[in-house]
Amino acid sequence: MIEDLKHHYAYLFEDELLKEIQAVGQLKTCPANDIIMDIGQTVTMIPLVLTGAIKIFREDTNGDDLLLYFIEQGDTCAMTLTCCLGVKKSEIRAIAEVDTTVLMIPVEYMSLWMTRYKSWQNFILQSYHERMTELLEALDSIAFLKLDERLLKYLRDKALVNRNDTIQVTHQIIAQDLHSSRVVISRLLKTLENEKKIELNRNQIKILDL
Repeated sequence: MIEDLKHHYAYLFEDELLKEIQAVGQLKTCPANDIIMDIGQTVTMIPLVLTGAIKIFREDTNGDDLLLYFIEQGDTCAMTLTCCLGVKKSEIRAIAEVDTTVLMIPVEYMSLWMTRYKSWQNFILQSYHERMTELLEALDSIAFLKLDERLLKYLRDKALVNRNDTIQVTHQIIAQDLHSSRVVISRLLKTLENEKKIELNRNQIKILDL
């Protein structure tokens, strides 16, 4: 654990803070598609992603998921941090995008380290900024982009967080993530393939236009 922790966070945090994180952190291994945090769950831990990636969803009034953004290695989740400001229930669903390892930090250390370590304070504030920027991008894509443009952005984002231009995903999963139907997504994927932007294989998509 300490090696993964140092690999992703040593350039951010001093040794003393890394030792504290290791001492209080709880290592959690999450298989792909595992729910790491669910809507309505009381937030007691802050996740630091060591390996893999997580996708963050909101739920609409019909109970359907809407993808907001991804968090990857070296990141944490702004929505979780917001809930840590008080004893609150989660307003998001966090699902492992791939096999993922996270270090769960008890929430009481968030404010303690904010006053004790400038590096932690900078990390938290930067995380807020990055996640809020991604959230605004997600809202903009829903409001202003056509579905084919949203689909290509989704595929590119997915490839980037997976660190692989070939992603393992079904048309049905894409449809659920983008709040569309499988038939529509399959048609748009075929169009993107004809435009030489992607290459389709069984449950696998190679992004040619990253």
